[in-house]
Amino acid sequence: MGNLFVSSEGGLTAAGYALCLGILILCLLAGFALAENQGTENRWAENRGTENRGTKKRDVKHLAYCAMALALAYVTSYIKVFKLPYGGSVTLMSMLFIVLIAHWYGVRTGVLVGFAYGILQFLQEPYFLSLFQVCCDYVLAFAALGLAGLFRKGKNSLPAGYLMAVLARGVFHSIGGYLYWMDYMPENFPQALRDLYPIVYNYSYLLAEGAVTVAVLKIPAVNQALERIRKAAI
Repeated sequence: MGNLFVSSEGGLTAAGYALCLGILILCLLAGFALAENQGTENRWAENRGTENRGTKKRDVKHLAYCAMALALAYVTSYIKVFKLPYGGSVTLMSMLFIVLIAHWYGVRTGVLVGFAYGILQFLQEPYFLSLFQVCCDYVLAFAALGLAGLFRKGKNSLPAGYLMAVLARGVFHSIGGYLYWMDYMPENFPQALRDLYPIVYNYSYLLAEGAVTVAVLKIPAVNQALERIRKAAI
């Protein structure tokens, strides 16, 4: 049965879209406010007379990069190389843009921007069974991409953080699969692997996109370009 925010078909009403957009804006504002860049802050602290001005410039720049990354992730999520029948697809490296924010600004900002991205994904293809189902399939799954910020140092920190993010996202999708989507398991799926169906289903497309993205990140020209952008972003 529908209500103010959710229709009887499991989609969003106009009020539901407005609520999601409001939460999205709050997430973006909180994301850039919590951006982590301790080294830059220390340099500003050396000159107290210009610290406030430098902080404002940093906040505006961080907000701009977070917004651009969110927009790029959303646009590339529409470019689907392969789509599974019951949800999930291999996109044009859409997860990478959220991971980059976490890699540049830290876990807190990455999680909040990922949270906002999850809301956008819900707006893109809304399906509501319960609040916890929405959290598993959209909010928590995409917020988990921010855990890439745990790997911010080291030679291969970006690929390592990206793989961490992909694995973390898959955990929440798999939990939702066990709780809500087991009835959609194909009849020809091996019964001996029945208990692994949500894991196999969700990681099939996540790891496929992950493998392609990591391969691209290993290209020297791409790696150098991203390093230049990182220096500009922080």
